[in-house]
Amino acid sequence: MRTQLAVRIGAGALALSGAAAAVYGFTATPSAHPSQTRQADVAVQAAAQQKALPQKAAAAQGTVTALATITRAKVLANAKTWHPHTAQRVPYSQAKTHNGYRTDCSGYASMALALGKPGLNTVGLAGSATTKRIAMSALKPGDLIIDATGTSNTRHVVIFEKWANSAHSSYWEYEQRGSYGTDHRTRTYGLASGSQYHAYHPKKLV
Repeated sequence: MRTQLAVRIGAGALALSGAAAAVYGFTATPSAHPSQTRQADVAVQAAAQQKALPQKAAAAQGTVTALATITRAKVLANAKTWHPHTAQRVPYSQAKTHNGYRTDCSGYASMALALGKPGLNTVGLAGSATTKRIAMSALKPGDLIIDATGTSNTRHVVIFEKWANSAHSSYWEYEQRGSYGTDHRTRTYGLASGSQYHAYHPKKLV
């Protein structure tokens, strides 16, 4: 008898609680089932991984994104993504592109500097909006040596890396050159008196 009375009282209390909740505008929210919570977590993780895939793929392919400023170290790091002086180097072409950049000398320099795609031409790289002319003796990593005269078949640009010796009689540079492709070698462009090559400091370098 006492057990039955307790059950009835308990049921009444539950009913009263529900009625009171309705009066005061409260509604009970059922707890999510553990399996539903796990499924939601998996869905969120999958979406995050899917979003990260293009970024990982771009990094793996050496894709360069245009930047407002760039460090000297980053310019050289970008130059290396075209695998200079190796069997995997990018072939030279004035008509083709690689990851959006023209595969000629100015397209390669534009890529290393993270300029807009498909890249400026040699005259554009030597323009005052992009670079400032400096003395050859003032060259630092990431600066350019440019011959902006002549035609598209004679103009050229290389990326300065470092001096090859203490006498500064030659230097290491990166370039995209005709009939070969991406290269890394020593040159003397601009060092001889009367040379059409001149040194330029990219204004976006920091």
